[in-house]
Amino acid sequence: MALKVAIVGLPNVGKSTLFNALTKTAAAQAANYPFCTIEPNTGDVAVPEPRLKVLAEIAGSKEIIPARITFVDVAGLVRGASKGEGLGNQFLANIRDCDAVAFVARCFIDDDITHVENRIDPVADLEIIETELMLADLESLERRRPQLEKRAKSSGDKEAALTLKLVDLALAQLNAGKPARTAEVSREDKKAWDMLQLLTALPALYVANVDEGSADKGNELSDKVAERAKADGANTVVISAKIDSELAVLDEAEQMEFLQELGLAEPGLNRLIREAYALLGLQSYFTVGPKEARAWTIHVGDTAPQAAGVIHTDFEKGFIRAETVAYDDYVALKGEAKAREAGKLRAEGKSYVVKDGDVMNFLFS
Repeated sequence: MALKVAIVGLPNVGKSTLFNALTKTAAAQAANYPFCTIEPNTGDVAVPEPRLKVLAEIAGSKEIIPARITFVDVAGLVRGASKGEGLGNQFLANIRDCDAVAFVARCFIDDDITHVENRIDPVADLEIIETELMLADLESLERRRPQLEKRAKSSGDKEAALTLKLVDLALAQLNAGKPARTAEVSREDKKAWDMLQLLTALPALYVANVDEGSADKGNELSDKVAERAKADGANTVVISAKIDSELAVLDEAEQMEFLQELGLAEPGLNRLIREAYALLGLQSYFTVGPKEARAWTIHVGDTAPQAAGVIHTDFEKGFIRAETVAYDDYVALKGEAKAREAGKLRAEGKSYVVKDGDVMNFLFS
């Protein structure tokens, strides 16, 4: 399941530093000038999952394979991006290709790093970005509407009529100064809504990039970002991209020592990755054996056959049943055999809704 999160922000807010830390590479050049990132850099990262290690130890698994999520480092947007300023059209297209957006806001003061607007105001930065995305959506919708209206009225095209209804809903939100994600869309219309490919309909996460001394609790600037996110119905993650970029080149023991010195429980990136995973409505189930312990990515609410289909489409087509043990039971009883003896291994059918952390085996024809 290849799902992508765009890392978006004004130039010099720490996007590329964050991306480099995420991918543990220097693929994205973190330079002190606008547009140092010209092409979108893409990197797959593992979703932090301590439960996998526990399962692998119980089962004697030779390999641990975590779930993964893709981040895309999009070059810095500027005021006027919706009209093509600063290579804006190219970058807006890169965002449109993603499933969610992580808005990075600069919440640190450093006279050695320039700001494209010559001031430090993370909320104003976020509003510039949101405005540009809204303007791009407005232009796209207004361009499409006349033809849709013509098709809906002249030929009675039901698909065009539905799309027109959703276009008008999106236009009403945008003209009221609200992103399209705030619109109430029925489950029946969700697929058609997604087909509009609106930038402001993408789920959003706010990332407050703070100075090293504020990495644990944030600061006044990150508090303002949190208020802005709450008003938008979104979550906020406070990180120090600088700290996490330094942590990225250390081994596990060195990371733990560094984190302890800073009074941090874990890298900020772990929280960011988990929040992004949850933002996309994802969860994991596990398969465990001598060969490997593996996390599989599914959507919250997926049934057992759908979960089986993530491994192979034949598993879903020929699904018979799933043998399932809750993670806590698997750990408490030290594996599948004793879970079966204790009656904690369940046979689940096609209607079973998989829970996060389920340990599963599938039987199929």
